Formats: sequence, C-alpha cells, structure tokens
Amino acid sequence: MTHTDHTHTDRAGTDRGHTGRGNRTRAARRRVLRREVPSIVGLLADERDFATMRSYRSFAFDDHTAYLRQLDGLLRALASQGVHTTVALFDPEEFAAYCAETGLDPDTPASRSRFTAAIPASGATVAYTGQPIDTLLPQLINTAIRRATWEYVTTLLADLGACADCGQDIGRAAFDRASHILLRLLEEAGPGTHHLVCSVPAADEQLLAVLHADRDEGTPPSDSATPPDPATALGAGAFLDGAPALFDASEAAEFVTVLAAGVALDSAGGVVLRTTVPGTPDRLRGWRLAAGSLVPLTEGEVFSAYCTDADTGEPLSPEPGVEYRAGFDLRLDDTGTHH
Repeated sequence: MTHTDHTHTDRAGTDRGHTGRGNRTRAARRRVLRREVPSIVGLLADERDFATMRSYRSFAFDDHTAYLRQLDGLLRALASQGVHTTVALFDPEEFAAYCAETGLDPDTPASRSRFTAAIPASGATVAYTGQPIDTLLPQLINTAIRRATWEYVTTLLADLGACADCGQDIGRAAFDRASHILLRLLEEAGPGTHHLVCSVPAADEQLLAVLHADRDEGTPPSDSATPPDPATALGAGAFLDGAPALFDASEAAEFVTVLAAGVALDSAGGVVLRTTVPGTPDRLRGWRLAAGSLVPLTEGEVFSAYCTDADTGEPLSPEPGVEYRAGFDLRLDDTGTHH
C-alpha cells in the first residue's frame, strides 16, 4: 500500500514535471511562432479623426495625446518581442464606408481590427523600426500624401486619352517625355548627392514630388551619348555616362508622374535641384516648365526663387554656404512627345 502509494506519488510528481516542461515548451514555441506573425496597428494621426472615432461607444480613448502615448508603448512592446509591425493610417470615413459595404457594425473592436487588416492593400503604411511617435506621425502622413498624389495624377494622365492629331496616348507620351527629362537631369548634374523637387499646379491642388539620387564619378556628358531607355533605366537606378545613379524606384516613379502631368497639361511649374558634394558649397539650380520641356532659369531667377518669401514677397537672406546657379541646358530632343 505504502509502496503503491509511494509509486503513485512518484508517478504523479513525474507526470507533473513532464506536464510543466511540456507547457513551457509549447509556450516557448508559441513565442517563437509569434515573432513570425506580423502585426498591423491602425493609427489615428490627427485630432479631427480621433474626435470622429470618439462617437463610437466602444472606442476607449478620450484624449489624443494619451492615445498616442499608449500606442507608442504598444509598438515598443511588440518590437521587444521581435514582432514585425506595420503602422497603417486609420481613416474614419473609409472605415465607415468599409463597414457599410461589408455589413459590419462599426461600433465594435472586431470591425476596427478587420478594417485595419485591410488597409495595407490600398492605404498608407509605414514599417515600425523603433522610431518615436513624433517621427512616425509625419512619416505616415507624408506617405499618405504621396499615395494620394500618385493616384490623382495617374488617373489624370489616364483620362487624357489620345492626341487628336497624332493618335498617341497623351499620358503615355508625357510619361516617356518626363522619364527622359529626369534622366537628362541626373546625367547633366554629375557626381554628388542630388535632391530634386518637382512642383506642378493642378485644378484641385499643388502637386509635389521629391527625389533623392546619388551619382558616382563617371565620364563627363557628351553630345553623342545615347540616352538610356526610360522604360528600363528607372527601375532601381540608372547607369549614366559610365557611372551609376542610385535612387528609390518608387520616388522616381512619383517624380516622373508629377512631371508628366505638367508636360501633358502644358502647365506652369518647374523643377529645382540641390546638389551636395563633400568639401564644396551646395549648388542650387532651377528650371520652369514650358511646351513639354524644362527651360533653365537664370542665376538671378534661381536666387529670387529661393530668397523671396512665397507668401509675403519679402526678400529672404541667402542660405550660408550655398551657391545659386543657372539651370543647365538639358539638350532635350522630341523623345516622348506627341505632335
């Protein structure tokens, strides 16, 4: 009896030991698996959107600052667990439309969760890499603006149709022309780090696109050089005059698309270029859009553009350590134009 009891006691202890180790093993495996499951966190970026969500009784927050602080803590906690997290811009209007289309009750956490999971398919997102919330917010807003600009301009170009004279697709021809212009800009800019901004006025808004590019040393531009094919050169960078020009493909596509809108609409607008080379002053240049081309600004026009307050017209002090130079001639031909 005692032996039996003793044997039973040993077995129970052994079983409990095995069970405990098994539970710990399963928990450890779940933690490992959890690190391989990405997370998506919806973020209400501004006070107005936050106020809209407060109309739902199931929404637990009443202060936007406290909400952002809690969300920052959540992101840091997920990162500490090795979880890859994507932050998605949560739009209350799109959420309401989504719930109406899917028949979901918008006043539930489950509905908000389902909508958040769907945002990456068509909305603005930013990967969380440990950046503070004050850095993450402008990143997310800028991504949303870029996406909205891209969608607006691509729709605009697609709706232009074919040229009545030559039959070419106007949007396609303008995109090819803009691609050629960008490659000529980078080719003539030479080595250095280049920051380009394209600005084009449209019916509903001012369109802006920014591109950062790096050029290594290469052979100088020549009149006989054959321009790269825009269809292949803008994928992940271009090889210009014996040297690579490195840039983000999505930035390049957005820049070309905005520039194409100006070309297709024969709009006002222009491009400014800032070139940085170690050990020398930054160089600022500019061009204005005219008849499907970029016309170089004079040194005085570049100085005036940078050193005049756009709102008041009052002069501004020149930026120290910067040279204001005339835009260079891009030597453009009729590539990508329609007649």
